[in-house]
Amino acid sequence: MKHFPIFVNLVGQKVVLAGGGETAVAKLRLILKTEAEVHVFGSDAVDQIVAWADAGRIRLYERALQAEDCWGARLVYAAQDDEILDARVARIGRATGAMVNVVDNLKASMFITPAIVDRDPVTVAIGTEGAAPVLARHIKKTFEDALPPSLGLLARLGQTFRGAVEVLPMGRKRRNFWSKFYFERGPLALAEGGEAAVKAELASLLTTNVESKDLAGRVDLVGAGPGDPELLTLKARKLMHEADIVIHDQLVAAPILELARREAIIIEAGKTGFGHSWKQEDINDLMISHAAQGHHVVRLKSGDPVVFGRLDEEMDALDAAGVDWAIVPGISAASAAAAGMRVSLTKRKRNSALQFLTAHDVNGFANQQWWDLAQPGAVAAVYMGKKAAAFLRGRLLMHGAASNMPVTIVENASRLNQRILQATLMDLPEVLETSSVNSPVILLVGLAPRVTAKAMIDLNIAQTEYS
Repeated sequence: MKHFPIFVNLVGQKVVLAGGGETAVAKLRLILKTEAEVHVFGSDAVDQIVAWADAGRIRLYERALQAEDCWGARLVYAAQDDEILDARVARIGRATGAMVNVVDNLKASMFITPAIVDRDPVTVAIGTEGAAPVLARHIKKTFEDALPPSLGLLARLGQTFRGAVEVLPMGRKRRNFWSKFYFERGPLALAEGGEAAVKAELASLLTTNVESKDLAGRVDLVGAGPGDPELLTLKARKLMHEADIVIHDQLVAAPILELARREAIIIEAGKTGFGHSWKQEDINDLMISHAAQGHHVVRLKSGDPVVFGRLDEEMDALDAAGVDWAIVPGISAASAAAAGMRVSLTKRKRNSALQFLTAHDVNGFANQQWWDLAQPGAVAAVYMGKKAAAFLRGRLLMHGAASNMPVTIVENASRLNQRILQATLMDLPEVLETSSVNSPVILLVGLAPRVTAKAMIDLNIAQTEYS
């Protein structure tokens, strides 16, 4: 991000614009939405600018801008469609300490003016840092269609009531009041009875909330999916927007955490197989203590929490503490890895069963039904298998698995930096080592990536039950 988005208070502030043509008109249409004191400098001003001056909306000086004209200005716009003249205005503006924008010249500008959706006092600003104006216009249209014009009126009426709502405690109870007003009761009241009905509804809703009991805390055990934010379920996304506290695993991708409310407390409770980790008991205590304070807690787990997520330990702890909880499943790493490989985890006449395995348990390497896994056509998704690759190879070979059994290594499944590495059971540990695989990895035993017949010949992959 090169430009930090802010909203500048222009009430009673001086804004200077140099230019009198259509470029200046376009910029003035936006500036005049504010309560700034607008000074325009330029000879041969077009009719629209003259009309604004005659109406008292701007001060028009039909001459070139001088240094003293910018003293005290908050913003200075250069909009003369002349590179040399605009550069002069920019120098003058900077010398007086003003923020300068040279229209259609990103490099020469200290700030940019975004595309704006105006539902005063609700304002949506859309910027692409000058990279894609067409995209900004498309996004603007999307918001224009989505936000009804009445939204601004509801926001203004709500603003007059903010002082009264301070009787509600900060946090979920106050947030629920405003959500119910803006998205349910307010629009209905406005449609049925206008402003008077909205004001009456605000008072009624506040009384109801003051008299209601404080909301009990709760915990949602949410699957964050394999990493791609677009694979997050709608329910998970909704809960992220509502949560007071988000306690997440180390593997949860940063773009997913960005979906949390800005006011939410984000806590990383990292657990790694080989390194410093939070104890499960500490994570349990953290959830319970926040819920006891009336907070809505989202316990965010990578992938699907019901697959090797130590979920039972957390559910048992919450039950013992009397905390209400629910599970929101997510897309598993195995499903995402298969999708990235363009294969199915199951296939008629190949495998009628699919096994989800963990390479480690509390006692170290986990033992499995190796004979079943070694059979032709068997398919298994192995979680946490990087350090156990040699152990896995040895056990399968001992139980009759073919040395050329395909094993696909999927690193960072579904993410932009996803890597898919093809191996056989025999060379699996060496491929992992030489490929410097360090990120979250899942092994799909018995599956090779989908390739064309020609590619299979080129790679000398045997046409067996595993293909």
